[in-house]
Amino acid sequence: MINFDIGDFVPTVTEKAMIENLTERFKSRRKERKLSQKALAQASGVSYASIRRFERTGEISLRSLIKLANAIGCLSDFEELFRHEIILSVKEYKK
Repeated sequence: MINFDIGDFVPTVTEKAMIENLTERFKSRRKERKLSQKALAQASGVSYASIRRFERTGEISLRSLIKLANAIGCLSDFEELFRHEIILSVKEYKK
């Protein structure tokens, strides 16, 4: 069985691309703060193994992700999730 991501062929947001981008941004932010995975584990209360898995595969619980975001100073980034109204038709659009 061949696995591919449609985002490899056309410019669109996919789950795979979102996870890869998120983990890369997280690693960059952690490194900007000069935190090792072990130091971040101590600061956040999230296990070292969970941080390693997240940075490798993108898999992590929401609770742990929020703890990590708080530890690296990015907790407020979650304020934007699901904030914007979804417009399903032109009739619903409000200026």
